Amino acid sequence: MSGGKRDDEEAAASQPEEPAPDVSHLLAGEGSGRHAQDAVDDIHAAARIEAGASAEHGFGQAGAPFDRGSPFFIGLVGALGVLVAIALAWFVVELGQVLVLLGLAMFIAVGLDPAVHWLHHRRLPRWIAVCVVLLGAVGLFIGFIALAVPVLVTQANHLAHEIPHYLRSLNNHNTTLGKLNKRYHIVTRLQQLIDKGGTSTLAHGVLGVGKAVFDVVAAAIIVIIISVYLLADLPRVKRGLYRLAPNSRRPRMVLLTDAIMSRVGGYVLGNLLTSFIAGLATWAWATVFGIPYALLLGLLVALLDLIPVVGSTIGGVIVALIALTVSPAIAIATFAFYLVYRFLEDYLLTPRIMARTVDVPGVLTVIATVIGATLLGIIGALIAIPVAAAIKLLIEELAIPTLDRT
Repeated sequence: MSGGKRDDEEAAASQPEEPAPDVSHLLAGEGSGRHAQDAVDDIHAAARIEAGASAEHGFGQAGAPFDRGSPFFIGLVGALGVLVAIALAWFVVELGQVLVLLGLAMFIAVGLDPAVHWLHHRRLPRWIAVCVVLLGAVGLFIGFIALAVPVLVTQANHLAHEIPHYLRSLNNHNTTLGKLNKRYHIVTRLQQLIDKGGTSTLAHGVLGVGKAVFDVVAAAIIVIIISVYLLADLPRVKRGLYRLAPNSRRPRMVLLTDAIMSRVGGYVLGNLLTSFIAGLATWAWATVFGIPYALLLGLLVALLDLIPVVGSTIGGVIVALIALTVSPAIAIATFAFYLVYRFLEDYLLTPRIMARTVDVPGVLTVIATVIGATLLGIIGALIAIPVAAAIKLLIEELAIPTLDRT
């Protein structure tokens, strides 16, 4: 019984395999007298058999690869590469502003993520942690506005009451403004400017300022909205970045990406710490020497100090100008105070904090900030240090080991 079965199997194996049906004659137009739908069904059935389609491979086995060494293939790939490079360059140039805003939003989301992560590990759901962090940021902004608006309204009312006094002083040759008007003909020049179309020029200037303010507000709203979405969905964004690497290199990609994002978060934390110190020092100085609006000035300097290198300097100049309302001596002392603080922050405070949180040397911090400010202005100065930290990490982990092996 078993011998007969074995003979049948050997006989079946000795028979030549039936060749897979060829689809080419169906595509060439044979059987054109049949119904069109039947012809398509035949083509599909024959293609499934010829491709070796199965439950595991629904579309069959992949065919033989192209000859990548052929001149046609090399030329085609080279031409496509050039076209892709040109298209990418055009894309970056045309959408440069949008890409900068997206990068800034990503930077803010990654910078705030450590706080969300910390709250999440305190057994808070991630969406609640995101809401807590956002409410803290919004509360700080609202507090600054609540302090600034009354001051601006008071100063505007004061200026409106002082304008008639200034006009009378311009016509009085015994006052300083009157002497300046007599010498430089200020009123006459203003009238000539208005008569020669100055009103139109002024209107264009006002429209230009209004457009610039609108662009800034629109950009800020876009960055805030995208930052909120990225912060809420950052784990999924990370997983998407991880999958961009090949499977063989993915573990290292995960570690490097997490390290870079950790350094960005450390930079934001360190920058907030230095800004808090600058604001606290400003509030204490203004309180001691009787400079008005001490708390508002402290918040202003803290916000401006978020901009590396130049932020606290701009804030110091503003505080020194306001100190003129007290006395010239206090203004000079305030300016000297900020020179000393600038020196201490640049050479003592910031290098130590950044070296611990971002692992970037002090000289590289200054160089990166200057380059970033030159390329992208304030936004470039803001993100320069974490970008330098990321580049430094990639060079240390990828480029230097390769150079050591060669």
